[in-house]
Amino acid sequence: MARRSNNPSPRSTFHQDLPFNPTPRSHSIVESIYSQSQYSESSESTAASSIDDAHRILRSLRPGVYVPTVTFFQADTEDLDLETIGKHAVRLAKAGVAGLTTQGSNGEAVHLTHQERKLVTKTTRNALDNAGFHHLPVMVGCGSQSTRETIELCREAMTSGGDYALVLPPSYYKAMYKAESLVEFFEEVADASPIPILIYNYPGAVSGIDIDSDVITKLAQHPNIVGCKLTCGNTGKLGRIASAVDAVTPSEDGSGFMCMGGSADFTLQTLVVGGSGIVCGLGNIAPKACIKVIDLYKTGKLDEAKQLQAVVARGDWAAISGGIVGTKSALQTFYGYGGFARKPLPRPSQQENDKYTSGFKELVELEKSLS
Repeated sequence: MARRSNNPSPRSTFHQDLPFNPTPRSHSIVESIYSQSQYSESSESTAASSIDDAHRILRSLRPGVYVPTVTFFQADTEDLDLETIGKHAVRLAKAGVAGLTTQGSNGEAVHLTHQERKLVTKTTRNALDNAGFHHLPVMVGCGSQSTRETIELCREAMTSGGDYALVLPPSYYKAMYKAESLVEFFEEVADASPIPILIYNYPGAVSGIDIDSDVITKLAQHPNIVGCKLTCGNTGKLGRIASAVDAVTPSEDGSGFMCMGGSADFTLQTLVVGGSGIVCGLGNIAPKACIKVIDLYKTGKLDEAKQLQAVVARGDWAAISGGIVGTKSALQTFYGYGGFARKPLPRPSQQENDKYTSGFKELVELEKSLS
């Protein structure tokens, strides 16, 4: 889960005075291109080697809950635990999530080689297909510090079975960027990516870069930019973007542009201001509870939705506070698998495990009651 402050999101730190058309191009139809075949660790067999020879399948993004999946490792070697990665993906699919995301913060993408990143996405796609969830889209985190490598990651995401790329802005040379640098970055990546991209705004992971609503709304006009994920927690910004781009919602098709909140603790708030849903790490622990908040809102049961949102928010604070270490601890305690994060992330003490168990207990009890 993304670590965020309890404080409101500060005034945007990346802004450019850009004229924009408040009615963006329609994003209602986006295609994922890849080929389906038997998974092989040593080949690109689950995906197309090029767009031309790919088998075209439409996996549209739809409003709902998307889960940035955890990457699991063997306890003794820290090698990828592909079996658990696949089983976890299927567990989430069976819970009813709208889609999955690999290579996010919860997936420890920064701890993985390019080959491992491809392997995780391939394993996820293959597990979903084998379990009958061919329709479920997979987003892939593709952020990098250069435009060139970001495009390379987008291409690798496609050949590994990914349907969409979730792209953070680069930040290492933040002090040297001009006002237009990040706009050019996203436009050039979108031009070259073989799969549609979503803008990922997460100031805590990128030296405080916080892309404002005017810039995201401008970028939304690009035909290969089909959504955004806002982990900044700024629901005012989310509402401005959703209105400007006529975002898809659980009840309205709109333009098809996906305007997503980035944490489960403001799911209901996201929906109220016109958002499309949530990409939330808490879904690894309690996917049904996260989905239930949206279902209650869709059916007009706002009082029940508020009560459930409060339980979800308390559980999400345990996830935010504990990060991926706490999330894996909770998975191990409540579901019998999870293991540890890769070094140099620490292994939790017994006292820390007990704290994580206590923090998630209320939410997991609710989750299991929804089974």
